[in-house]
Amino acid sequence: MNMNFKSNFFLMMIGLVAILNACKKADNSDVPSLNEYAYKGTFQSGTHPTSGLAKITINKASLVFENFKSDNGPDLNIYLASDLKNIKADHIDLGDIKGLKGNYTYAVNPAVDLTKYKYVVVWCVDFDVNFGYALLAP
Repeated sequence: MNMNFKSNFFLMMIGLVAILNACKKADNSDVPSLNEYAYKGTFQSGTHPTSGLAKITINKASLVFENFKSDNGPDLNIYLASDLKNIKADHIDLGDIKGLKGNYTYAVNPAVDLTKYKYVVVWCVDFDVNFGYALLAP
């Protein structure tokens, strides 16, 4: 091998290492692992069969549904409620349901007091019906 080839090969390898390091994912140590949660609960059926897990991420900015399943209905929304008797009177509306079977994520204001709003509810707005709920616990 000639010296020029060795020199070029060496420079290419250094460049490749630099590119790979630049493309490496940033260390997001402040982003919670998908396995770490501040609160979690198992869905219970209300007026319709509902199942799966509800979890609040460590940073309290997301509500995650895992293996979620519920019946279809008109105008279903996801609520955080303080109790199951007065859902309409005291709740936080996280918006329309994203799906009836699978894994979904909803944005939550991290300032929400989850010791007060401890129920995740699948709520039928048109008929004022609790399809199912999960009690969130640390």
